[in-house]
Amino acid sequence: MVLTASPFPAAADAPSPLFALVDAAAQRLQTAEPVAASKWTTGGSISDPARERQVIDAVTAAAKSQNVDPDYVERVFRDQIDATVGVEYGYFSEWKLDPASAPTTAPDLSDSRSAIDGYNRTMVNEIAAQWNTLHSPTCVGDLEAVRAAVAASRGFDDLHQRGLTFATRSYCR
Repeated sequence: MVLTASPFPAAADAPSPLFALVDAAAQRLQTAEPVAASKWTTGGSISDPARERQVIDAVTAAAKSQNVDPDYVERVFRDQIDATVGVEYGYFSEWKLDPASAPTTAPDLSDSRSAIDGYNRTMVNEIAAQWNTLHSPTCVGDLEAVRAAVAASRGFDDLHQRGLTFATRSYCR
């Protein structure tokens, strides 16, 4: 009998079906820096309830169009928004305590919002595609492993790791 190496990865090596969702959440979280810089340089407030409402309305409408529970999607995005706001406050805190590190220019806020809208669409699509995984008994363990992998691949510091954990805390049901 001759053993040959399989061209297919072992099941344990296969990427998680949640990877794309968590990675989109991480990329969305990374927009906190340019958004905070924009708000810092313009004297804007971190809190933006009107924009948050627009986001929630858009993602819940997208969820309904894909026959996904809009209440679930609203919870997920509320966590994502709150995590991003928390990271923005982290940047403001750093800049307040070390003014030399504060930005003096920032990208246009509309560019960041456009990127956020794209991540939101990806996330809603991934929630719809991974609905069964998100509601499976293995979700919690899989999510923890994927969060760690995504945080490592993106080089997240402690603030961003905590933000990602908060942003994804409602995924498994």
